[in-house]
Amino acid sequence: MECLTIGPCVSSSLSSKTTNFACVSSFRVTAKTVQKQSLAALQPALHLFSYAPKRNVHRARIFLPHLVASMEEVEQTYIMIKPDGVQRGLVGEIISRFERKGFKLTGLKLFQCPKELAEEHYKDLKSKLFFPKLIDYITSGPVVCMAWEGIGVVASARKLIGATNPLNAEPGTIRGDLAVQTGRNVVHGSDSPDNGKREIGLWFEEGELCAWAAVREPWLIE
Repeated sequence: MECLTIGPCVSSSLSSKTTNFACVSSFRVTAKTVQKQSLAALQPALHLFSYAPKRNVHRARIFLPHLVASMEEVEQTYIMIKPDGVQRGLVGEIISRFERKGFKLTGLKLFQCPKELAEEHYKDLKSKLFFPKLIDYITSGPVVCMAWEGIGVVASARKLIGATNPLNAEPGTIRGDLAVQTGRNVVHGSDSPDNGKREIGLWFEEGELCAWAAVREPWLIE
């Protein structure tokens, strides 16, 4: 802060009332000037802490759950209980999990997989070193082929099944509860709607799928 100095007024005769009054007046004017300058200097700092309330902007939001539901498509997925799941007697356990979820079973059969079909099903893994071992595993015993349908069935089925490595699968999933190793992970599920259609076409002949209306559907879907 600037130092207030009283100039020549101090050196003037203190016995003169007029001079004293002039000095006091000069002091007050100088003090007011400095005070105004100090406040002006503080204004930018005070502005930093100023609060300007925001205006409440009301925007109309429309939520149409029935419209959203109508845009969701019914998907199909291929689920296969592998030979180890069949040999361990887990068929009923696995089917019941999909039934309790609310998906509709449209195809079901016990099937001995030939080598050619196994190679076509897993053709994307043909370059992997474990491919021959995988084919031997799938053809080592009967499998249970299933076709399921429902809204979001592909993604939901993958969650029910769990991670490929059972040690990474969450408790409550099929692999998390019932499997230990990747090479014996009990069940297969399509990884996309397109693959679901392709795999159902591979494992089921024409006429083996059943189209039917589930009476519980109104209690599952709006």
